[in-house]
Amino acid sequence: MNSQPLVKVTLISLAAALGGFLFGFDSGVINGTVGALQLAFSSTAVGTGFNVASMLLGCAIGAFFAGTLADKAGRRPVLLITALLFIISAWGSGIADSSAGFVLFRVLGGLAVGAASILVPAYIGEIAPASLRGRLISLQQLMIVLGLFFAFLSNYIIAGAAGSAIAPLWAGFNAWQWMFWVEIIPASLFFLCLLLVPESPRYLVAAAKPQQAAAVLLTLAPAENAEAKVADIQSTLVAERKPALRDLLTRNGKLQPIVWVGIMLAVLQQFTGINVVFYYGATLWQAAGFNEADALAVNVIGGAVNISFTLLAIALVDKVGRKQLLMIGALGQAVMLAILAAIFAMAELSAAGNLRLDGNMGVYALLAANGYIAFFATTWGPIVWVMLGEMFPNQLRGAALAVCGILHWLSNFTITMSFPVLLASLGLGWAYGIYAAFGLLAFFLVKKLLQETRGRSLEQISRDAMQ
Repeated sequence: MNSQPLVKVTLISLAAALGGFLFGFDSGVINGTVGALQLAFSSTAVGTGFNVASMLLGCAIGAFFAGTLADKAGRRPVLLITALLFIISAWGSGIADSSAGFVLFRVLGGLAVGAASILVPAYIGEIAPASLRGRLISLQQLMIVLGLFFAFLSNYIIAGAAGSAIAPLWAGFNAWQWMFWVEIIPASLFFLCLLLVPESPRYLVAAAKPQQAAAVLLTLAPAENAEAKVADIQSTLVAERKPALRDLLTRNGKLQPIVWVGIMLAVLQQFTGINVVFYYGATLWQAAGFNEADALAVNVIGGAVNISFTLLAIALVDKVGRKQLLMIGALGQAVMLAILAAIFAMAELSAAGNLRLDGNMGVYALLAANGYIAFFATTWGPIVWVMLGEMFPNQLRGAALAVCGILHWLSNFTITMSFPVLLASLGLGWAYGIYAAFGLLAFFLVKKLLQETRGRSLEQISRDAMQ
């Protein structure tokens, strides 16, 4: 592949991956606002948990419907709607004056996050050459962690300028409101960039538009025989029928085995506890004895680690392979979580009832937490999205992503809502121990069930998966 088409494919992938940036920003911005929201809306502990987790209900709905809508209307139109939802949610979350209003706008944002989580890797996978597909889909995860990092950084800067997240900042609005409004800028950029990208050639073939598909393929890879590629794509689709949810079932009415594998990846990515760190990071470190400013600074450090090791993942994914990285990551995460479980299990309570890490225990906890983030960022963070973007046959992709997406986000919701309960009833030690156990389970399931997809075309993967 010569340099000009490569640059074009990369730029298109980056434009689409801005959806990942917003996914990350929208997920991370809540981290620095939890305490302020509790004060602003006079929320109970359960109410605060729902304020945080409400977005995830929207994520589940958005992920479920995005794939099937994209199969009917196209990837690009649905992504444009997603960008508009990000803008509306960012504005509304900041202007909300009650928990009910806030939850409404966070659910709208969740619809956008859920749709982006499914459509961006699928879209990039459908335009990328096989030799670069892993790295280009991994741009989604890089943008997610960049979004998280900039959410943490902007929260830190805004809270620092105001004195705290609940304090007034500019124009009579509080700092936490401005934390949400920052997102309007990248969301608007995402919308504008989507106006310039082409439709997925694989969608166009499925929509009985082979000439348009060939034209797009020629712009992406001029040296290839576009008509032959269109014919290859057509060979993996069920003749004269558009993709549908019923394609997920075998003739016996059971779910296709490949869909079960996708569900396993989508659920276990969440049950190893990563979003407890992202959503409750500031709260967690304050529980461990850090003040608000230091806790927000620790989040920034974690965001920088996340970015650095995601870059490592991009370098490795098309060289080492997907399965091996996932196995290494599952074990590494389990070990780091076990260390955190031991540290917090030994922590003492202060006179005020807060956790206290004596001596160097706080440093060890910080190192273990960032070690956990490093393993996740190199493996389960990006590789799960790579696998979900490429592992399903062309005929199943939209519907399979819908099922995996809704279960991914429902798992995220379950972890996010249950963590405050675990923290209050069992403590951080037991909570991290539970997540470590899921890491071990992930290792054995990946080893037994997952098939490597590195270096194979989507059409080859489609044929092998349906055998």
